[in-house]
Amino acid sequence: MKTLTFFGPKYGTQVSLLSPNVVSKLSRFPLTSFARKPTKPVCVKTTDCDLVESQRTFNKFPRSDWGDHFLRLPFNVSDMDMLTIEMNALKSTIRKMLMYSQDVEETKERILIIYLLVALGMAYHFEDEIDDNLKHGFENIETTMAGENDLSTVSVMFWVSGHMDITCLPVRNMFRRFKGEDGKFEECHTKDVKGLLSLYEAAQLGTSTEDILDEAMSFSSSHLECLAGGTCPPHISRLIQNELYMPQHHNAEILFASEYISFYKQEDVHNKVLLEFAKLNFKFLQLHWIHELKILTKWWNDQDLLSKLPPYFRDRMVECHLYAVIYYFEPQYSFGRIMLAKLLVLLTVVDDTCDRYGSVPEVAKLLDCVERWDPELGESLPDYLKTVFKFTLDVFEDCERAGKSEEGLSFNVDGALAEFTILQRTHLNFAEWAAAEKVPTVEEYLEVGGVAVTMYATIALGLLGLGPKAREHGYEWLKSRPKLVHDLATKGRLMNDMGGFKDDIGRGFLANVVNYYMKEYGTTEEETYKEFHKIVRDLEKSVNSEFLKINKGVPREILSRALNCGKMIDVTYRSGDGYTRPRGKFTEYVESLFVEHMDAPVMQYASSSTL
Repeated sequence: MKTLTFFGPKYGTQVSLLSPNVVSKLSRFPLTSFARKPTKPVCVKTTDCDLVESQRTFNKFPRSDWGDHFLRLPFNVSDMDMLTIEMNALKSTIRKMLMYSQDVEETKERILIIYLLVALGMAYHFEDEIDDNLKHGFENIETTMAGENDLSTVSVMFWVSGHMDITCLPVRNMFRRFKGEDGKFEECHTKDVKGLLSLYEAAQLGTSTEDILDEAMSFSSSHLECLAGGTCPPHISRLIQNELYMPQHHNAEILFASEYISFYKQEDVHNKVLLEFAKLNFKFLQLHWIHELKILTKWWNDQDLLSKLPPYFRDRMVECHLYAVIYYFEPQYSFGRIMLAKLLVLLTVVDDTCDRYGSVPEVAKLLDCVERWDPELGESLPDYLKTVFKFTLDVFEDCERAGKSEEGLSFNVDGALAEFTILQRTHLNFAEWAAAEKVPTVEEYLEVGGVAVTMYATIALGLLGLGPKAREHGYEWLKSRPKLVHDLATKGRLMNDMGGFKDDIGRGFLANVVNYYMKEYGTTEEETYKEFHKIVRDLEKSVNSEFLKINKGVPREILSRALNCGKMIDVTYRSGDGYTRPRGKFTEYVESLFVEHMDAPVMQYASSSTL
C-alpha cells in the first residue's frame, strides 16, 4: 500500500484562498459602518442548480435536547462570592506547599504538587508560584533525578517539564534506567499501576526523534489494558479506561480535571486541602459557565433561526459553549467564551448551509457577499441565504460592539473576519468537490480541508477574548501559517472525515478524504483507516516537536489556545462525530461540566491544617 506523506505545509496555499486586496481591505474596514466597496466578485454561473427550496432533499436535524434548560437553573452571585472567600482561605496553605527550597526531595515533591494542580484544574490560581518552581526546579534536574528509580515520579517529572513549556528533559537518560540488559522495559513494572499510568502519559509527549517513548507507550498501554479488567479498585480501573480512551495530553484540561477530582477523592492517600480547593474551584467555574449559558440561550432564542430556516443545520449552541470552555475555561475569559460560542454557532450554520443544503452557485453567491461585506448584496440572495448572510453580519457586529464596550474603541474583529472569509472560500471548494464538478488529489484536499475543519478560524475567533497585545500577536503568528497549526488542522481533517465518513457517503456528499484516498491509492476502507491512524500519530509527534521549537518565541497564552483547539478535535472525534451525533460520550462531557454538581461543602481550614 502507498503511504501518504504531506508534512511541510504549502504555506502560501491556504493564505492565497483570500486575495491580498480583500485582506488589505479587511484590515482597514470599520465593521459597524458596513462601508466596504465591492472587490472583484466571484464568478457565479446561473444554472438549474439554483433549486426551488421546496424541491430540495436534505437530512433533517432535530432541535437541541437542551432547549431552555439553562435558563431555568437558579443563579445567585452571592454563591460565587462565598466560594471566593472559601478558596482564598485555602490559598495561603497551598502557597506554602510551593515555597522554594534547595532540598532535592522537596523539589520533587513540589513538582508532583504542580502536576496535581494541573490535573485538578486549579493551576491558574498559582501561576507565579508554579513558574518560580519550574525555573529553579529544573535547573539541575539531572542531579535531582540521580538515583530516582520510582517510575511514577520520573514520568511525572518528565510530563511536567513538557507540559509547562520547559525544554523537554533528556528522554533516553530519563527512562533507560527502567530497562533491563535486553533493552526492554523490566517486567517488575508491569503491576505498578500508578507508574504505568504516568509512563503512558509521558509517552504522549514523544517526537519523531525518540524511539524510547514509542516503546514506553507500547509497554504501558498493553499492561494497562490487562490491569483495567483485573483486580484494580473500580475508581482506578475507570481512570485507566479513561486514560486509554483519551490520554490527558490530548484531553481538555478542565474535562480531565472533572474526572480526576472524582478519582482523587477516592484515593486512600490524598491531600485534603488540595481536594477541597479543587471542588470549590470547580463549583466556582461551573457557576460562571451556567451564567454564560443563560446569556447564550436567550441570545439563541432571540435569533429564531430554528423557525427562519429549514432544519438542515445542527442546533448546537450548548456544544459550542463547551468548545469555548475548552479554548479557555478560566473565569477571566467569560467575555471571550460568550463571543466565541456565538461565532462557533455561526460557523456551524454557515458550514451546514454550504455542505448540506446550498447548491454550488448559491455557495458562490454567499462567498461573494461575505468577501465584499455589503448588506445590500444580500438582497440578491435566495430567502434562506438572506437569513444566513444577515445572521453573519449581525454576529460579527454584535461581537465588535460588545468588544468596544468591554475594551474600548481600539477593539476590532478584522483578524477574525479575515480568517472567517478564508474559511468561506473553502466551502466553495468543498461544494464543487461534493457535486463532483472537480476531483482533488488527497494532498490538495487536505491542504484546503485543513482550513475547512475550522482550526485556523477557531483560533482566530478565540483570540478576540484575549487582550489587544496578545490578540494582534496571535493574528500575526496565525497569518504565517505555522507548521504546528497546519499539523493540528490536518489531524483534525483526518479525524473529522473518518468520524463522518458513513454519514457523508450516506447523504451523497463525496468530499471526504477517506473516499478520495481509497480511489487514489486503491485501498479498502479498513486499510485506509489503519493508514490514517498512523498518520495521526505522526502528526501528534510533529506537533510536540514544533511546540518545543517555538514555545519560547510564541507567548504561552497564544500557543496554549492553539493546542486547546487541537484538543477540541480529540474530544469530538475519538468515537465517531460527537458534534453531529452528540448523544453518548459528547453529551457526557457537557453534563460533566454544566449539569453534574461537584460536592463542595463549605468548610473552614486554618493555615495549620493537617495535609
